[in-house]
Amino acid sequence: MSTTAVPTTAVPTASGSGSAATDKFKGHRVSSDTSPERAAAIYKDVLTKLSEVIYQHEVTYDEYRVLKQWLINVGEGGEWPLWLDVFLEHFVEDSNSRIFTGTKGSIEGPYYVPDAPNLGAKGTMPMREDEKGTLLVFKGQVRDLDGAGIEGATVELWHADSDGYYSQFDDGLGIPEWNLRGTFSTDVEGGFEITTIQPAPYQIPHDGPTGEFIASYDGHPWRPAHLHLKVTAPGKRLITTQLYFQGGEWVEDDVAGAVKPELILAPEPGADGVDEVVYDFVLDPVSEARYVA
Repeated sequence: MSTTAVPTTAVPTASGSGSAATDKFKGHRVSSDTSPERAAAIYKDVLTKLSEVIYQHEVTYDEYRVLKQWLINVGEGGEWPLWLDVFLEHFVEDSNSRIFTGTKGSIEGPYYVPDAPNLGAKGTMPMREDEKGTLLVFKGQVRDLDGAGIEGATVELWHADSDGYYSQFDDGLGIPEWNLRGTFSTDVEGGFEITTIQPAPYQIPHDGPTGEFIASYDGHPWRPAHLHLKVTAPGKRLITTQLYFQGGEWVEDDVAGAVKPELILAPEPGADGVDEVVYDFVLDPVSEARYVA
């Protein structure tokens, strides 16, 4: 397979991708058991921190009005899932994961879709016959904290194609529904083996308000190449994470700030031009959180 991505003639827009992410999110309504007392404390601290920024930088009325208009534009463009997941989610994820000792997590991002086809313990991700990219065999074991393999653990994998586009969020490019999305169930030893392609770095949609935000501080919209995963088993804590590639572009400067050293893959060249990599997952019990010094 070719290792060079060929640009597509159409480019998904921030509005199209954002609207799709918004619709997916709204289709899975969530709730929280946050008490009024906790909510009040959080709201108060948010406003206090914002007021400190305003006083510290002596924010002008014109700057305030620009912010207000930008917030409106983000909502009208359907880009809140995109902006929040790129710029805020990694703080929430890091705060929630510090008390656990299993495999490190990372952000979910806005492009997760549940119920991808189940392909057993060993299989090939759904892909087009002419899918571009270097083939990658990704295998490993799911274990508990004591090192025992977990049979029947669920490994969900999804990622962008070699042009940086996700199925179901391609804004009309015609990518098949479950392209590069799959669910796997570990064998009796907790093992799995997945054949897929190695994705390429890509730019988040940036032709709308999210792009204006990035341009305002002279930033860039690039994410390093990565695999998205959700790994869990009965009685075990769900891990949502991303795995990156050693030496890849933007690993040291991810727009989403989501890269962690523990999440770096180093594939080895295998037979017939197929790269291979092994990465194991360790799951914490649902009922137990072990603090790490």
